Amino acid sequence: MQPSLLRIVISEGEMMTEWVKVCSKSELPDDSGVGALVHGHQIALFYQAELDRVFAIDNHDPVMDANVICHGIIGDLKGQWVVASPLLKQHYNLETGQCLEKSELRLRVWPVRVCQDQIEVQWAGA
Repeated sequence: MQPSLLRIVISEGEMMTEWVKVCSKSELPDDSGVGALVHGHQIALFYQAELDRVFAIDNHDPVMDANVICHGIIGDLKGQWVVASPLLKQHYNLETGQCLEKSELRLRVWPVRVCQDQIEVQWAGA
């Protein structure tokens, strides 16, 4: 998926951020994920249909050192929305990025919004 860029720059203190248009909501499969490249950084996007909610999290699996998180399965585990890494099945909380099995592991999560059917991720640098 080739991201298109929406250049809206917002100043938050000393950090400059922008909302980057990634894809349309209709391009996201229900209850599944896709990978997106935002400023050279791989992000996994997941659409949870029941909640009508989009999550954005790093696509890089730190255990296997591979960009595969977007291929993981999402679900509710112990009251938390998670993605299971497709390789060794570690579960990462989609809201916090925290790994449920290894507390020392955490994926970066990205603010995401839907504007006129367009999915936008807030970029503040990697």
